[in-house]
Amino acid sequence: MNASSTPSFRSPWWNLNSHADRRPFLLGRNAVQTALRGFFGARDFIEVDTATLQVSPGNETHLHAFSTEAISIEGPRSQLYLHTSPEFACKKLLAAGETRIFTFAHVYRNRERGPLHHPEFTMLEWYRVGEAYEQLMDDCAAMLALAAETAKTKRFAFRNMEVDPFAEPERVTLAEAFDRYAGIDLLASVAASGETDRDLLASQLHSAGIAFAEDDTWADLFSKVLVDRVEPHLGQGRATVLCEYPVSEAALARPSERDPRVAERFELYACGVELANAFGELTDAGEQRRRFEHEMAEKARIYGERYPLDEDFLDALSVMPQASGAALGFDRLAMLATGATRIDQVMWAPVAEVLD
Repeated sequence: MNASSTPSFRSPWWNLNSHADRRPFLLGRNAVQTALRGFFGARDFIEVDTATLQVSPGNETHLHAFSTEAISIEGPRSQLYLHTSPEFACKKLLAAGETRIFTFAHVYRNRERGPLHHPEFTMLEWYRVGEAYEQLMDDCAAMLALAAETAKTKRFAFRNMEVDPFAEPERVTLAEAFDRYAGIDLLASVAASGETDRDLLASQLHSAGIAFAEDDTWADLFSKVLVDRVEPHLGQGRATVLCEYPVSEAALARPSERDPRVAERFELYACGVELANAFGELTDAGEQRRRFEHEMAEKARIYGERYPLDEDFLDALSVMPQASGAALGFDRLAMLATGATRIDQVMWAPVAEVLD
């Protein structure tokens, strides 16, 4: 778009007919959100509201943030970011003494737009101090059923897949899923220290007929198998809880006491759609710093940029109690519950998409 051109936009959502088509989905979204607030209130959770502007948007390699500048009254400028998750702020509240909290937070992620992605969306996060992360799996199952009950539907459907939201989710480890769907022994390439063997995993991909590039890292190979061979099978018939990620793929999660090669991380899938990501939270500030620095080194290598570390968050982490936390893409849940086919159908005022 040149400087003199007038921007145009795709199918404005405020068009009378467009809004009339979307309105049933939007009212369904509101009903589900109200029901979930009741769910947490009945369990003695406190709803919190976190700041969108942060000194660090998050420190994961493939998350991309929006940045801005803060200008003080005296004139000096400092860089701030729109957060990609309210996680850092929520954990500071746990360090401050809160024990059960939840938030519906608007979050922002750049380089993301499509039927399941939007640059601004609503993240439902909740945290339980002193409780195992398996409790979050039970929370997720209960919330799927509550969303379906509220929307008066007996099934979720998306892209030729269906799920019974009232059925108990299947729990599958990453190791089981890689073996079942790709014939790959994932943990053979992961040492007890958490270090990974790229060549060993590459040889297994070659035997399984999965193409890859010579410069792909272990993490790249892991993602190829997960996306191409595993995820298409998840959340069919009933929801899937995919758990026990390798430690290197769980930057904010603590290692499992059962097997140090894996972390207390799970993701929830329904109809092939990733709905939630949950952790038994890492509270070792030194280890968290090391992981963040590694993630930012990878970000610099791949994308030529890095985000600052939130030193205030690391200080808080050193006194934060043991806890478990989950982040659920609320708009995606609203989509499945209401039968919408695109994420912008369940957003009251989507971000305008500018055409060149």
